[in-house]
Amino acid sequence: MFDHLISEAQLGRFYSRLKSLGFEKIRPYAKGTTSLIFCARLDEKNVIIKLQRPDSPRQNFAREAEIIRAVEPFGITPPLVAYGVFEGLEYLVREFAEGEVIFHADLEKRHIFEIVEKTALLDRLGLDHGQIQGGKHVIVGERVWLIDFEKSGWRKPKNLTSAMAMVFLNDNHISRRVRKKFGVDRAFLGEMREEVRNYKRTGRLSGLLGLLSRL
Repeated sequence: MFDHLISEAQLGRFYSRLKSLGFEKIRPYAKGTTSLIFCARLDEKNVIIKLQRPDSPRQNFAREAEIIRAVEPFGITPPLVAYGVFEGLEYLVREFAEGEVIFHADLEKRHIFEIVEKTALLDRLGLDHGQIQGGKHVIVGERVWLIDFEKSGWRKPKNLTSAMAMVFLNDNHISRRVRKKFGVDRAFLGEMREEVRNYKRTGRLSGLLGLLSRL
């Protein structure tokens, strides 16, 4: 999976480092723009390990680790397990977010309320995730997790408005599925746009939550 991205020798040394720290059942999982991603077990828990790609000039896992620590008490994202540097490459370990990416998940009403709750909480904290609307960083299972804060920042947040655009207002695979499942019509979408505007103006959630309760 990681052919041409990291040498077998360096990969072997990285595995050895992880095993010395207690990680077991380490295996490749995915590759991102700036990272190589592994699954593993640690202390009876599933974890994700992100290793900076050798061909990536960006080193921002330390910053991401700080952000995860900052939001950890609020249950928005899985807890951070470790941060370190291996042969000049940053790596970050967090608990695995059990569930499916929102693209493939069957959204229930409770999931939508939890998405609202967590994105509004990020807004109140003043942290903009930066990639909510794409959907790849919203995991839906027994609970909802927001993951990968690599591009997030302490700037004017738009997490909730991005989430409502993704789930209802924009025309995409997720919104079409949600509209069909809940019988959402144009009148509802019009009210949604108005409530999102009200939220942006006042920060109040009552109107939006009242609207969603009618689903």
